[in-house]
Amino acid sequence: MKYKKKLIEVSLPLDAINAASQHEKAIRYGLPATLHRWWARRPLAAARAVIWSSLVDDPSSLPEQFPTDEAQNAERQRLFAILERLVKWENSNNEEVLAEAKAEIMKSTNGNPPPLLDPFAGGGAIPLEAQRLGLEAYASDLNPVAVMINKAMIEIPPKFAGQPPVNPEARQSLLQMEWKGAAGLAEDVLYYGEWMRKKAFEKIGHLYPKVKDELGQERTVIAWIWTRTVKCPNPACGCEMPLASSFVLSRKKDKEAYIQPVINGNKISYEVRYDKDAPKAPKTGRGANFRCVCCGSLANGTYIKSEGVAKRIGADLMAIVAEGGRGRLYLSPNSLHIGIARSEESAWMPEGEMSGKAADQLPLYGYKSFAELFTQRQMVALTTFSDLVTEAQTQIVNDGASQEYAQAIAVYLAMVVDKLADSCNSLCPWEPVAQCPRQLFGRQAIPMVWDFAEGNPLGYSSGSWETLMSLLKGYFSGSSYCFPRPEGGVALQNDAQSDNGLRDLMVSTDPPYYDNISYADLSDFFYIWLRKSLNKIYPELFRTMLVPKVEELVATPSRFGGSTKKARDFFEEGMLKAFMQINDYAHD
Repeated sequence: MKYKKKLIEVSLPLDAINAASQHEKAIRYGLPATLHRWWARRPLAAARAVIWSSLVDDPSSLPEQFPTDEAQNAERQRLFAILERLVKWENSNNEEVLAEAKAEIMKSTNGNPPPLLDPFAGGGAIPLEAQRLGLEAYASDLNPVAVMINKAMIEIPPKFAGQPPVNPEARQSLLQMEWKGAAGLAEDVLYYGEWMRKKAFEKIGHLYPKVKDELGQERTVIAWIWTRTVKCPNPACGCEMPLASSFVLSRKKDKEAYIQPVINGNKISYEVRYDKDAPKAPKTGRGANFRCVCCGSLANGTYIKSEGVAKRIGADLMAIVAEGGRGRLYLSPNSLHIGIARSEESAWMPEGEMSGKAADQLPLYGYKSFAELFTQRQMVALTTFSDLVTEAQTQIVNDGASQEYAQAIAVYLAMVVDKLADSCNSLCPWEPVAQCPRQLFGRQAIPMVWDFAEGNPLGYSSGSWETLMSLLKGYFSGSSYCFPRPEGGVALQNDAQSDNGLRDLMVSTDPPYYDNISYADLSDFFYIWLRKSLNKIYPELFRTMLVPKVEELVATPSRFGGSTKKARDFFEEGMLKAFMQINDYAHD
């Protein structure tokens, strides 16, 4: 059979593809990336363009239909027009545009398009877009977190396409008689997510007390602002000195607020004041160098690291942020809120220590285990929500669903627990411009944070369960679940060097690059919570305490006694095996 050149080998409308990819970065609602955190995700527009143009014949391969350069160019421009419509985000669920694109694939593959495999599936952009284009998609990855993300995107939804929801509220409603695609599944996920929030409030609502404003009206707390502390190295002082990088609470015009340390002997308390004149933070320069606000003595990095290793780093509450009638309400701390924050401990703690460069500087300050990244209250909250994932399954079955369907819903609820962990830990800084806590993963590492915002998971602001469920709703409505997708998908755990048994495939992938990103080390943070929530549903996937690392194809010197050469050799030899395997998979 004569080989036909594909469109991608000749020419592409790169400006349109790049513009669509750039536009995706500005979208905050509805992208698959909002389902679960992953690192170095590929733009959906680029993935869609690459897959489509790799299957569609270039007109130069069809001289009997397009005998001249002019005819070929005219046909190429027609194909470009289809592709330019296809890559636009607003056309992601456009049935007409997708049908037009699929028709070209069928024409170029004699009505028999190949299945697609991505052996380094990661965040799942490529398998998802393959499925959107009507292909049978296989997502393979060694990392269990990546496997679960791909199961949620390409494997679970087609199984329940067109199925109505089972929750009693939807059953009583006659407003929607037709449930397209996975709309019914989405409705149930959102319903039982709210069920979990109500149950969590019953169990731990007392740990999140409200505050009163100046009129005596109760307000929901958004966050508690804490600073880490160490004992001042000056023996004549000995105060618990704050390791604060900033005392600024709000930079909003005419609503500026800050924290004022109040010194009484060698005791420090904190008051909130509304003004621009925030005191200078005790952090001096780069690294862990702080000046005592009581006596002015310097505590350098060496001293603070030694205190951390000795487990003598504490934490003091500096401020409380609540929802006000007109903007944020900033309040000074009080003994009630301090006591409640430390009143309960979780009966369960995650096992395992952080590893590799993902842990950044944390181990130097004595923070080695994942359990140490959470306050007592945060650990209780996350454990409660994780346990409720299992309780929700029982409730779903009691409401008339199959066990398989209940487990499918549990996958999405467990991913919201993961997202809650990202914003419910002691490494989330306070953002004084947006006036809300940030998430932990602002970059590809778990960095040390000296003053942190403990968000309210039962509240209604940034990082709360309510907000995260709202993002999940956007994910379902913005993804390709609006329309029926009969093409099944498969997400499997497999290292790229080993044969998974598949043959005659199209292979499209974005492989890891040396030690650029420590995927396994980073995803351990989420794995510990997914494992707690889902290990009974997927025991083989969560059989290890942490993410498998020995077979992971990254060039990490720490796994080879610090040898960069051994790490690079491992990566290059492994990549060679992986691409030899891909050669076996690929259709001629």
